Amino acid sequence: MAQTHARRSRRRPAGALAALFLAAALALAGCGAGDDSSDGGMSADSKAGAAARQEGALDDGSGGGSRGNRSADSAPTLGPSHVIRTASLTVRVKDVPKALDEARTVTENAGGFVGDESTTRDGEGRERTRVVLRVPTEKYEEVLTALEGTGRLIERKAKAEDVTEQVVDVESRITTQRASVARIRELMDRATRISDVVTLEGELSTRQADLESLLARQKSLKDRTSLATVTLSLSETAVKKADEDDEPGFVDALAGGWNAFVAVFRWLGMALAAVLPFAAVTALVLLLWFRFSGRSRRPAPAAEPEGGEES
Repeated sequence: MAQTHARRSRRRPAGALAALFLAAALALAGCGAGDDSSDGGMSADSKAGAAARQEGALDDGSGGGSRGNRSADSAPTLGPSHVIRTASLTVRVKDVPKALDEARTVTENAGGFVGDESTTRDGEGRERTRVVLRVPTEKYEEVLTALEGTGRLIERKAKAEDVTEQVVDVESRITTQRASVARIRELMDRATRISDVVTLEGELSTRQADLESLLARQKSLKDRTSLATVTLSLSETAVKKADEDDEPGFVDALAGGWNAFVAVFRWLGMALAAVLPFAAVTALVLLLWFRFSGRSRRPAPAAEPEGGEES
């Protein structure tokens, strides 16, 4: 009986130990399953949140950096350039009035106009004309080519001056000056004392004068950059005679002799006309001299003998 009880007492700790190990294993398995199930239940939300956070991080970090890099790498947009173009042409033509009409037509067809014009003639009767043409800058080269084709080009000079910085500076100063004038007017509306009003009126007058000066400069720059200036000089070609290179003939010799004959008599007439006053005075002096000298040389009459005639 006692031995049986001892055997049972030895089996109980072994069974209890086995049950304890089994319970611990089941507990570990349950915890693992719980962790797996919790991970499985939160996987969709956690992944969505992580993706959202990652996307936001990309947008705020790498995406923004890329956009910043793109904006930094991209070149700034440049405004339109403003260039003053001038040119001078010297063209020799056969008929100056005809060439001038062609130049006017080319200029007007291009949308420009004719400015100053002056015409002269040289000692040989050849006509020379100088005219100033204003043409749009986009038609500048086209007009120059057309004007060169009116005759034989003798000289061409062209100049281009970039005034973009001046245009931008003037526009900026105009904006600032207008804002300054507006502020002075606001102060005048709020002023209550006459002394303040007088002071503000003087300041307003000064700033308006500066604004008008800037506007005039802006207008001048706009006119000079939108319209190119072309100074055209036209001169006639000397007309060559048909017989200029031929040998002189009988008619040419006769004409030359006649011209020489007329020239000789013309010079003789001129010489005679120049000497005639002196010759007339000399003849008058000689005439008077001969008259007075002849009287002084005439003999005195003989005296009659005393006592009369002998009988």
